[in-house]
Amino acid sequence: MVMDVEVVKDIGTFDPELLQLPEISPLALKENPQIADQLYSQWLTLPDTVKLVKSYLDDAKAGLPFSIAGGGNNSSATVSNSLPSMFPAGGTPPLSPRSMSGSPRTARRGFGVGPSNLGSPLKLVSEPVKEVIPQFYFQNGRPPPNELKDQCLSKINQLFFGHEDGLHIQEFKSVTKEICKLPSFFSSALFRKIDVNCAGFITREYFVDYWINRNNMTMDIGSHIFNILKQPDHKYLSQEDFKPILRELLASHPGLEFLQNTPEFQDRYAETVIYRIFYYINKSGNGHLTLRELKRGNLIAAMHHADEEEDINKVLRYFSYEHFYVIYCKFWELDTDHDFLIDKENLIRYGNRALTYRIVDRIFAQIPRKFTSKIDGKMGYEDFVYFILAEEDKSSEPSLEYWFKCIDLDGNGILTPNEMQFFYEEQLHRMECMAQEPVLFEDILCQMVDMIAPENESYFTLRDLKGCKLSGNIFNILFNLNKFMAFETRDPFLIRQERENPNLTEWDRFAHREYIRLSMEEDGEDASIGSGDVWDESVEAPF
Repeated sequence: MVMDVEVVKDIGTFDPELLQLPEISPLALKENPQIADQLYSQWLTLPDTVKLVKSYLDDAKAGLPFSIAGGGNNSSATVSNSLPSMFPAGGTPPLSPRSMSGSPRTARRGFGVGPSNLGSPLKLVSEPVKEVIPQFYFQNGRPPPNELKDQCLSKINQLFFGHEDGLHIQEFKSVTKEICKLPSFFSSALFRKIDVNCAGFITREYFVDYWINRNNMTMDIGSHIFNILKQPDHKYLSQEDFKPILRELLASHPGLEFLQNTPEFQDRYAETVIYRIFYYINKSGNGHLTLRELKRGNLIAAMHHADEEEDINKVLRYFSYEHFYVIYCKFWELDTDHDFLIDKENLIRYGNRALTYRIVDRIFAQIPRKFTSKIDGKMGYEDFVYFILAEEDKSSEPSLEYWFKCIDLDGNGILTPNEMQFFYEEQLHRMECMAQEPVLFEDILCQMVDMIAPENESYFTLRDLKGCKLSGNIFNILFNLNKFMAFETRDPFLIRQERENPNLTEWDRFAHREYIRLSMEEDGEDASIGSGDVWDESVEAPF
């Protein structure tokens, strides 16, 4: 029986059971091709093969689609799935080496469809899959979720209820705190930020447009404070930008009411707070406080603390009045002619003449920081604030940077033994004058190396100092004899106090002690007011 059927001689796909022969390995077939011819001829003569091929031909003549499951008239063709190689090799392309999942051959085997209803077998591969990517950039910030928006609108309606004409500046504080989550002393600054037309009131619709429609409600607190305070054409905060909120703090905080009859010292308090903020947070020291610096500092937390705490002296970061009192009184003691400027001889007297002349010379050479006084040889109040904060808390990063610049004589970023010895020589001379047993520099250097454990023992870097909690003692050893001797003979009582209050900084402890001393000198009160953590709230400034 001869049939005009074109088949693919794909011996590897033949079923030995269908051929009714013992299984023959592909290697044997390859070495003896005549065996394959004999097998093929025998396979064509099998009854089931004849039925199967005839059924395919009948389906083709009738125009029926091809199905691997078997021809329409041959429901008993149980082995048809094992014969895919009987059809033209040009019907499907080879599998992609990159992926098995998207090829037409996989689709054909998996879904039982032939080329007739797939069209071009490349069509499925060439058409890109359309994927909906959600919007991820919003020019004015991500819109708030509907649930949050509804809650905010409900609160706005509650606060604006009964104020059809809008809220005036005196009535806006509740909106500032409850909706915007800002300290209450931001109320006036926020009001003026929204009331760009200076109408003197803010309607509900106008506030909704500012807070919700412009997506301010989804902005983080740091960015919101930054945008409220900064000037429109600036990308930073200056010292002037903080004055409006400090004026409102002075006018509204119960712990600062006693200053309202002395506006001069209100200004001094505000200036001192601002200088302290820039000393700790403005890492670049250029007077331009960036958004990044604002967010990385602890100012925002301190602002909220000042707003919630009635005793302003418990807000140790930046806002404590007692800290201001200590700084101002120290400056006033040194400024003997009260021209609000101090010179070298004035500064030498600081701390019972604790500092060496050499370190004071470096300060007045403006090595660690340029003076703001603009008067040659004179230090202004702001310059003194930076000095006293650096001197009394040498564990802080701004202090380490301040004194590192002083000791680094050649400005190459490392402290060599020669540079340190230059400053220690004066300390050594002072010890001899005071009839104290001098400590040789070689011994001191070994002690400092053991204390700091620098990467290179031949010099210190700023990184070395910032990585050690005892770094401040290095500077005391080099130019502050009083603190050097106190470190050598540490009081166990003071050590226990430090362990009991680990959250207090060296500055906090110094300001606490000095405030007690100054208040006792002023009022002649008993020393018992400083025996605990509670300070006498009745003590006021002598101004």
